[in-house]
Amino acid sequence: MARVVCCIGDTHGHITKLQNLWHNLEKEIDPSEFQSATVIFLGDYCDRGPNTHQVIDFLIQLPFRYPNQKHVFLSGNHEFAFAAFLGLLPPPPDGSKFSDAWKEFEASEDREG
Repeated sequence: MARVVCCIGDTHGHITKLQNLWHNLEKEIDPSEFQSATVIFLGDYCDRGPNTHQVIDFLIQLPFRYPNQKHVFLSGNHEFAFAAFLGLLPPPPDGSKFSDAWKEFEASEDREG
């Protein structure tokens, strides 16, 4: 039997939208199929929205709440940039600073929340 696969991307710190989407998936997919679904999160969990912490908490809890589902969590460009800003990645070989690029990016983006 084929397994249901759901792909979710670009939550960008919007917990209410993520919760609403999850509720709609639960409602629209057969319960037994939903319980055994593969759910692939495509990254960009942080930035823009006001609830990044709650989005991350929601994702961390999924394997405990839905132990028969398979969860795949990919990093997006926003996670990569944030990790670089925090100094969690090696510096670029040209000597530039990720933090400068991040601050420039932050200043140029329209933000919600």
